[in-house]
Amino acid sequence: MAIVSGIEIPNNKIGLIALTYIFGIGISTSKRIFKDTGIDENIKVINWSDEDINKIRKYISSNIRIEGELRFEIQLDIKRMIEIGCYRGIRHRIGLPVRGQKTKNNCRTRKGKKKTVANKKKKINK
Repeated sequence: MAIVSGIEIPNNKIGLIALTYIFGIGISTSKRIFKDTGIDENIKVINWSDEDINKIRKYISSNIRIEGELRFEIQLDIKRMIEIGCYRGIRHRIGLPVRGQKTKNNCRTRKGKKKTVANKKKKINK
């Protein structure tokens, strides 16, 4: 397996798909990497030369934020939104969906396990 930016990418996949195993690189970014480095994106990783791997490593390290650095940046963005008290920050703080989803029936992932609230029993007057 080839190691790019500390991540092992699978040998049996074509290069375009293999790079998407790195957090922060999707299909479009992967296409841009191959276009800028001049490597064919349809070659399987096992057939890459050492020169190709080094080109990809250099390009990614100099031009793209990935893995830990990207995760840290995302966390800082969320903290900033919470601190300034914007709508998205408030939703993050409360633990509700941030992107406008309905909350009446779904969103169990964000809200957590269901907490049943019992009704007060009505007193029967005799």
